[in-house]
Amino acid sequence: MRHIAAYLLLQIGGNASPTSKDVKKVLSAVGIEADDERLDKLISELEGKDVNALIVEGSSKLASVPSGGGGGGVVAIASGGGGGGAAAASEEKEEKEEEKEESDEDMGFGLFD
Repeated sequence: MRHIAAYLLLQIGGNASPTSKDVKKVLSAVGIEADDERLDKLISELEGKDVNALIVEGSSKLASVPSGGGGGGVVAIASGGGGGGAAAASEEKEEKEEEKEESDEDMGFGLFD
């Protein structure tokens, strides 16, 4: 993703046909090391093609992909007595604890670090 982003930045900046050297220069300016294999593949696949036409073509393909639906199912808990409410509260408490464990807060880095 970083390679295509740098490639598109170069195109927007007026470089009609960016080379791998150009892309590496942009990436290194922000402290990112380029993956030579992926970059060479990207450059070879985009060589001689109009990026704007590729974006339009890709957008039309994405328009035909289903992107939504009926939503999630709703779970209804019917308590048929005094004990049902306690079980439901216990399940909710366990669910909240699991959500905390899966949190990315304690991973030590941010998305854009």
